[in-house]
Amino acid sequence: MTTDGINLRELSLFVLLAVEKDKEYCSAALAAVLDKYQYLSKQERGFVTRLAEGTLEKQIELDYIIELFSKIKIKKMKPVIRCILRMGVYQFKYMDAVPDSAACNEAVRLTKKKGFGNLTGFVNGVLRSVARNLDAIPYPKEGKNPLYALSVKTSIPEWILAQWGRDYGKEKAKSIAEAFGKESRTGVRANRMKISPAKLKNALRERGFSAEPAVLKEYPDFDYAMYLSGYDYLSAIPEFLEGMFFVQDICSMLVTHLARPKPSDYVIDVCSAPGAKSLHAAEWVSGGGFVEARDISEYKTSLVEENIRRCGAENIRTKVWDARMRDEDSIEKADLVIADLPCSGLGTMQKKPDIRYRMTEEMEKSLALLQREILNVAADYVKPGGTLVFSTCTIDRMENEENAIWFLEKKPEFSLDMERQFFPDEGEYDGFYIAKFIKNQRKL
Repeated sequence: MTTDGINLRELSLFVLLAVEKDKEYCSAALAAVLDKYQYLSKQERGFVTRLAEGTLEKQIELDYIIELFSKIKIKKMKPVIRCILRMGVYQFKYMDAVPDSAACNEAVRLTKKKGFGNLTGFVNGVLRSVARNLDAIPYPKEGKNPLYALSVKTSIPEWILAQWGRDYGKEKAKSIAEAFGKESRTGVRANRMKISPAKLKNALRERGFSAEPAVLKEYPDFDYAMYLSGYDYLSAIPEFLEGMFFVQDICSMLVTHLARPKPSDYVIDVCSAPGAKSLHAAEWVSGGGFVEARDISEYKTSLVEENIRRCGAENIRTKVWDARMRDEDSIEKADLVIADLPCSGLGTMQKKPDIRYRMTEEMEKSLALLQREILNVAADYVKPGGTLVFSTCTIDRMENEENAIWFLEKKPEFSLDMERQFFPDEGEYDGFYIAKFIKNQRKL
């Protein structure tokens, strides 16, 4: 597929190679490509996005299929050939509107254009063999090696599946893994300082977008979130530019919702960028309260400041601060501390398909220790009777429940008010963890 001389598959290949070779994040690489080619139509951008993200999401399965028909192992191939083959097989299997012949022919053209004319026969042979036999692919049997079979089926690395099995049981691990295959949706939160959820929904619908309320039966007063679809660029939506809504996942919104700050509260968000939770808290404390949104660098706080300006919040400021460092001026000053901490991010695989391949068990262990460092400091900012909310966007007992246990042992002046691990097979949720702690009042 080409437009004005631009090969859309080549744009997807740019993204995949940026992830594969340059270790860029898919979201950043994709945004760079789409920003460069802003004149592409909505349909064309959708094609580039789906092919790039989908190929990453299904990478383990695609590699399994390719190796059934290739004498050369995936790891032995040049990165560009690897990516071209993956894209081709993804189109065969998951993009029904694309003719197999078109996917194959375009893969051959890309191979030649990228300087590998001597490998066009190899690429053509492998892809045509896959296309002929796609309906008869012999997938691994669960009985022989259930973990490997599930990994190929869901394209989630075996070590992650094994961890979920240990933490939550084999059947739950399978259910979680399969749930990550469902389509992700764009969650948005109405900025109630500017517009009511009902008026926002109507305004978006009048522009031809779909804005469906997110209904959580467990939380009946959670009435300000919706799923937005049918749009092209967010930056082309006047209501977004005017700060009437913030793009935010449902579970992320629940952090502040469950913390329930009071109108006059002073809130410190220790790891705030890009500012979703801080700005949500600013809504709740608009009756005289204040929010301090902190992060480790000027770049990160600049992201928060950009959103503060867009949303028009006045009861919030940013502060560059390393959350591991104790701020003596903040000791026992906060009514609420929000600690949404660095984590493995494995609960976000629907939206960040490459994160499953980046993370390792050793990295998880390091992140769990980092969380403890930050929690140990953040606890000191909470007033007696105040609240600390600890959250992550992952599914991992070591980073979540075990750190909550550690925290209660380390800080006996706190008690656990609520704790929940959200799972993607539970309806509206991603993989997310929230624990709410209350600091005991001092005895007189």
